[in-house]
Amino acid sequence: MNESGFVDHYGILGVSPDCDDKTLEAAYRHLAKRYHPDHSETADVEQFGRVISAYRALKSAEERGEYNLQYARVTGFVFTDVTAAHDKWGEALTDAAAHEKILSLLYRRRRESTREPGIGHYTLQEELGCSVEAFDFYTWYLKEKGFIQSTPDGALAITIIGVDQVISATRAGTREQLRIAQQTNASGQVG
Repeated sequence: MNESGFVDHYGILGVSPDCDDKTLEAAYRHLAKRYHPDHSETADVEQFGRVISAYRALKSAEERGEYNLQYARVTGFVFTDVTAAHDKWGEALTDAAAHEKILSLLYRRRRESTREPGIGHYTLQEELGCSVEAFDFYTWYLKEKGFIQSTPDGALAITIIGVDQVISATRAGTREQLRIAQQTNASGQVG
């Protein structure tokens, strides 16, 4: 836990935030068995309690969705499954992940090919695995923010404001991840 009260449940369970329910449960069972007080060689009552708390916080789809919003905000992690089921907060989280993915793809394209920096609508939509309506919403938002623009041949390209946004988000995410890692190491937690 850090000073803001945030606990990295995924770190405690040793799983990726993008993991599926099966992987989450398997990690929980493995660690609960390992740290259980009845296991004389590896017993750790405190870690056992943290594992149980982490799993309880993530096992419900609704609670996990709410936690994922907080996790993304605190750590800067970008959830990659933009077609995930929508819970109470799912649409906003999904949209944010899609926006970041589009900007990341367009940033990479701009760095690799400055003379032809655009990517076609269909290619981007396929990469996201989303509907036409969702893609139209994503691109509308990013254009209105000034992060992307249409090229003369109709493709989409990142703008200078978009490049600044990617760099800023990357720096903030990296700083937050380093801060959490330092706090985790200082407290002796696994993760």
